[in-house]
Amino acid sequence: MEEKFTKYERARILGARALQIAMNAPLLIKISEEDLEKINFDALKIAEIELNSDVLPISVKQPMPEKKEGPLKRLKVPKVSDAKKEAKEAELEKEIIEESEIMELANPEDEQEEISKEEQ
Repeated sequence: MEEKFTKYERARILGARALQIAMNAPLLIKISEEDLEKINFDALKIAEIELNSDVLPISVKQPMPEKKEGPLKRLKVPKVSDAKKEAKEAELEKEIIEESEIMELANPEDEQEEISKEEQ
């Protein structure tokens, strides 16, 4: 049996219809009270029943890609030598070092002195 919708389309349709049913939209298929009680009036189950019975007036447009004739074109990627890459990396590291702050390790004695100064 051929599937009519992909799993993503099916999930989207069921979610949208379940939301409509949860907002008191009329049901498109007659379901007995007994059957509704069996599924605990679950909007998603009702939407699934409607989808499986093909009563939902929903269509999905599935565009096909355009066919291109002729040979494929290769992308022209400029070749960069290893020396140029290393020079660029060195320059970048130099910028980072110049712009960054030098952080020192915190000593517990310094922190204790700061706390005692704040308390006074």
